[in-house]
Amino acid sequence: MRIPRRTLAAAAALVAVLPLSACGGGGDGGSADASGKVEGDITFQTWNLRANFKPYFEDLIAEFEKQHPGTDVKWVDQPAEGYADKISADAAGGTLPDVVNVSPDLVAPLAKAGLALDLDKAAGQYEKEYLPGAWAGHRIPGMTGTYAFPWYLNTGPLFYNKSLFEEAGLDPEQPPKTYDDLFANALRIAEKTGGEVATLANVPTIEDFGRYGVPLMDKEGTGFTFDDAKGVELLTKYKELYDAKALDPQALTATPESSGKKFLTGAVAMNPGSALDLGNFKKQAPNLYKNIGITDQITSTGHVNMYVMGVMVNAQTQRKPAAVAFAHFVTDAAHQMSFAKKVAIFPSTAGSLDDPYFTKEDGTDETRVRVAAAQSLKTAVNYTPVLFSEQMKTELRNAVARALQGKESPQEALDNAVKACDRLLQQQG
Repeated sequence: MRIPRRTLAAAAALVAVLPLSACGGGGDGGSADASGKVEGDITFQTWNLRANFKPYFEDLIAEFEKQHPGTDVKWVDQPAEGYADKISADAAGGTLPDVVNVSPDLVAPLAKAGLALDLDKAAGQYEKEYLPGAWAGHRIPGMTGTYAFPWYLNTGPLFYNKSLFEEAGLDPEQPPKTYDDLFANALRIAEKTGGEVATLANVPTIEDFGRYGVPLMDKEGTGFTFDDAKGVELLTKYKELYDAKALDPQALTATPESSGKKFLTGAVAMNPGSALDLGNFKKQAPNLYKNIGITDQITSTGHVNMYVMGVMVNAQTQRKPAAVAFAHFVTDAAHQMSFAKKVAIFPSTAGSLDDPYFTKEDGTDETRVRVAAAQSLKTAVNYTPVLFSEQMKTELRNAVARALQGKESPQEALDNAVKACDRLLQQQG
């Protein structure tokens, strides 16, 4: 199952390989009129889903074709590795499928090149069916329009070790909710344990800056802004944590696996996770499992971060009515709910998260995590700018490392990161 996190560096360079005739003006590259009879042959491309969900998609397609006689949907599935490159090649060669499974970072260059249909124009009547934050997930700064139907969402709660909070004199039933709470608690735990227990094992990412309330990019999509006073304030706080060992000393090189191990052994008090992690704790660290607390992601905005996957319609398709109808069909409430029950993702459709499947616990680890995450998703935000590439993430991470190590001040580090990211942005086209 492809987890909807932006991990495809090739997406940032996609515009550069598109035909010159497609670049320049943006827009939908043709008529946005999707009215007319739903008929004809269309191709639907997914992203590493055939191996685990072949029966689901075969049944889905058969149902659509039955509802719309005269349609024929050809399903192709591409592996996770090289997916952005495959889309680049298809876009350049004029062989992009009619309906394509995408993430926001892949939509951006296609929209700029006029290859992604503007759904605000072609299918705006469906917007009300989706969560506002999810529908907005495939909007591009500097452009008007929405360029993919929101499909499934993902997020995760935060685990914390109640016993470590209690030993530090903190209320284990009142975990931190805001960054201010987090920083205060983290410094307290580090002080009480002589720096033996860190609260966090990871350095701040672009999502952390977003959740802290830092403006990340200008509305025109022409430059990044996370080096403002609030951004500097956040990085300064993290520097304080790092110096006090409230942020794990190995955070600069941490991976999700290494962070998870530190949480497992009690060296870290808080860590993001999933139901799968809870199962592992139960087997490998029963004492930790007995003391596990589950809370929302830390945020000072009141909105957690979410990752959104989408379904895009090729603006050049000769079968717009059928392509739009099928993309909507795949992402409507009934089919999203059906898909969510087969895998640990969440529907992006309005009202779906109120279903008992997402609101009622039955005592299992899976429902504990699912209910906590679903509740937070109702007002979640996709903080990562759609134009923020993997190279830009690396620039930010390196800048954070320089600031934490004292090689640059937080202001200098973020200023340099913004300059580097703006240069990369200009290179995107």
